[in-house]
Amino acid sequence: MSIRTQIFGGGAEHRLLKEKQPKPAAEFSTLTDVSISREETRRTNSRDQDRFRLTGARFRVTYDERGYDVEVVNLSGGGAMIAGSLQPNIGEHVILHLEDDAAIECAVRWIKGGRLGLEFAHETKLECSDDERSALLRDVIHRDFPEEKFEGPAAEEITADEDESAEDPSDQRSATRHPMIWSGELHYGSHTWDVRLRNISASGALIECPGTLRVDSEVLLDLGKAGAVTASVSWVVGDHMGLQFDEPFEIRRLSEKKPMIAPAKWLRPAYLEGNEAEESPWDPAWNRMSVDELRSELEGYLKR
Repeated sequence: MSIRTQIFGGGAEHRLLKEKQPKPAAEFSTLTDVSISREETRRTNSRDQDRFRLTGARFRVTYDERGYDVEVVNLSGGGAMIAGSLQPNIGEHVILHLEDDAAIECAVRWIKGGRLGLEFAHETKLECSDDERSALLRDVIHRDFPEEKFEGPAAEEITADEDESAEDPSDQRSATRHPMIWSGELHYGSHTWDVRLRNISASGALIECPGTLRVDSEVLLDLGKAGAVTASVSWVVGDHMGLQFDEPFEIRRLSEKKPMIAPAKWLRPAYLEGNEAEESPWDPAWNRMSVDELRSELEGYLKR
């Protein structure tokens, strides 16, 4: 039948195109051929929970003053999965060395089949002298948290060794972790990412970044009111990378930028809720000071 006849009539009804028939079930060859509806819509942005799977990545872990060669299976925003011969208990702390100058304190959160789940310490580690660290924290509290109250970690039993070390205030300041987390923006060409500072020193920083960069990339780390510093990428492992500053950075400048406060205790993911057998191992806090405790500890310095 011609198109003219089809439009103006005069002939039997006839479809130019046949209606498309669905594929039979046997023809589905890949998972993408099958449409699966969600029971509910996605309620959160899970980008910060992405895991960067590594292949054959081996690094060093320090546990109980001994070094172990381990495989880092994957990294995520808050921790890592490793496989190795070390045998810590759930809740104990280990040090993961991504590079010689990049050590991250971790807590063991699960153990299964020769693999361990590690949670990274939350706060930004300040690589400077005790006096410089105290001065910086003093300024931050005075500037950003003069009267606010924060929930501190649950009180833990104090051992005899801890009690003796607590007698020396200077030792206590250097041994106790603060609850501050600093962040910034990393600029590379036309790209900008929100990044988290794992540690920072006068010469460089260890950051968590959702973007992908190559070693020797030239970047700009913008810390807001604390200033911006040009740097180059010295190493990359998953979503963590080391930055080498072009010029020395004055750590004290971080007092100009308000930090976030680390949670008082680790929050278990939903899939662990209701598992009574695992209640106690997952609950220990990070043994760090709350803002109020830190304010009290530095009270003498605040009066200077």
